Amino acid sequence: MSFESFELERWQSDFEHAVEYNLADSSVRGAPLSDVLPADAMDRFMALELGYPQVNGTDALRRRIAGLYRGATPDNVLVTVGGAEANQLVCQTLLEPGDECIVMEPGYRQVWGLARNLGAVVRPFSLRADRGWRPDLEQLARAITPRTKLIAVVNPNNPTGTILNAADRAAIVEIARRAGVWLLADEVYRGAERLTDAETPSFFGDYERVVAVNSLSKAYGLSGLRLGWAVASEDFIQALWRRHEYAVIAASAPSMFLAEIALGEPYRARLLARQRKMMRDGWELLSQWVGRNSDLVSVAPSEATAIAFVRYNLPIGSVEVADRIRREASVLVAPGEYLGADHHLRITHGLGADRVVPALDRIAEVLSGLTARVGQTA
Repeated sequence: MSFESFELERWQSDFEHAVEYNLADSSVRGAPLSDVLPADAMDRFMALELGYPQVNGTDALRRRIAGLYRGATPDNVLVTVGGAEANQLVCQTLLEPGDECIVMEPGYRQVWGLARNLGAVVRPFSLRADRGWRPDLEQLARAITPRTKLIAVVNPNNPTGTILNAADRAAIVEIARRAGVWLLADEVYRGAERLTDAETPSFFGDYERVVAVNSLSKAYGLSGLRLGWAVASEDFIQALWRRHEYAVIAASAPSMFLAEIALGEPYRARLLARQRKMMRDGWELLSQWVGRNSDLVSVAPSEATAIAFVRYNLPIGSVEVADRIRREASVLVAPGEYLGADHHLRITHGLGADRVVPALDRIAEVLSGLTARVGQTA
């Protein structure tokens, strides 16, 4: 069988532990275990039996997750190994060879690759750079055909930081409803808003064929737990659960124990506040760097996330530019080509000034050198 690699994740897997500064990740610096394991829970944690846990997620954790969605109950929730497993289960459940899937671009290309590997045809639904990364809803409506099974969005968006507004969300739901297709909303950046403390509304509850995916990796800074979930109708959750049993059986018991604490108060509020401070401080550092290097780079203001989608001013592909930065500066960034928009670099800025500032300066040095060389050959 033919197989298409997940190029972004392959890039990170190959190089993220071989550089001095990794700015290719898409979250803030991970939270320490002490932030989610209070002293009064240590004894319970140490007494936890490491047998098989509840396969669909513990009752307590699914209650916590359901409480984050209007109208949801624990039966609407499946706990997964990260949001990545949830996305994979959705694609496996819905798509067959010859089906069509519409995917937001630029974006995290997991669903894009999963659909293609399942034999589906992938059509783009663009966030337009010339509109400040706002969605082209007319393009989405035109892309629908009788073979369309799924529309996939990432909101808030990775890598642009765009948040779909109420009118955008309503239009997307109406397009999906008219066509009778499923809507997959990857919402892992809910809670990572830069300009407000109000969380981005979920698509869950807007339409009976919505499946919302989330995890502890981005807004909570707990990517090491590898803990995510899907929220959908009870029938659809049952279909995902059957495939979950094939894939992993269950998420880990220690991760579910810690997730239950993290999603309860006051820990959830503290984790979100920690992440937002790191992300907002990082955006200031990134913006200042762009201002100092405006001859080399530019960026549209981000509404959310700890990442920036930076455009560079060179007639060179982003994979080549990112590889030069890796080799010459020992800094890893994500090539825009792997996210559906070349001549951009995805740069994480929520890691603290001690990591971000020197890494950005090294990036500018490489870009400056490349610009000089291009000028000499022009």
